[in-house]
Amino acid sequence: KKTKKKPFPSVKRNPFVANHLLNKIEKLNAKAQKDFLKTWSRASTIIPAMIGYTIYIHNGREHVPIPITKYMVNYKLGDFVPTRIFNKHNSKSKSDTKSVKSKR
Repeated sequence: KKTKKKPFPSVKRNPFVANHLLNKIEKLNAKAQKDFLKTWSRASTIIPAMIGYTIYIHNGREHVPIPITKYMVNYKLGDFVPTRIFNKHNSKSKSDTKSVKSKR
């Protein structure tokens, strides 16, 4: 039995952009102003109208400034702001563990 492959995203469908973000961009484009925008919408897709703006994207704790370039088009805003910070595991060397065991 053949399994169905997942279809590619449709070209006919418009990318998701939050309405409030789209309205802000349209207002700034009408004024011909390149200002910054603050958003919590990480799921919004970057569209060509956003190029040149600095968008402050929320990472769960703070807003991180991301300047939008032409290479970011069709990616999600959340792709450029990590939500988690990986702290390196503490690795104790063998000499450290031996000295602790000998002190006990």
